[in-house]
Amino acid sequence: MSTIREAGAGASKVMPLPARAAANTPLPLEHGIARNPGMKLDLGFLESVRSVNRSALERRVATLTKRRSIKADNQAAWLLRAIACMDLTTLNSNDTDERVRRLCAKAINPLRRDIVEGLGISGETIRPAAVCVYHPFVATAVDALRGTGIHVAAVSTAFPH
Repeated sequence: MSTIREAGAGASKVMPLPARAAANTPLPLEHGIARNPGMKLDLGFLESVRSVNRSALERRVATLTKRRSIKADNQAAWLLRAIACMDLTTLNSNDTDERVRRLCAKAINPLRRDIVEGLGISGETIRPAAVCVYHPFVATAVDALRGTGIHVAAVSTAFPH
């Protein structure tokens, strides 16, 4: 049986998915937004991919940490670059404008001042690539991020359901 997760104030709970979702019909409106019923998983592509040489793959993976290690003097630079490659995301069913504004403030200043000063990067701009929100909060995020160069991404499905 298919299920959906519903996040609440506490832990999430699993609920059965209504039978009509299998027919790709919209689920009832929830907070004014129709839920996406999803689609059936088709493994045809994965099954058509030729097999993998497992022993060769395992040997190669075992060498990655030895060959690709980041040297100590470059670790901070790589971690700062990782921040610039990530999206800050809030995709909770109970999101609010205020929560989105707080996330945008975190995107504008992702590192504490003492960390920035300790790394000696006070003149640098470290920012994530984007802030990701549901469509009803796009305007809030755009307003909060105006002039920063941080992109706003919108999720058009009932992710992660």
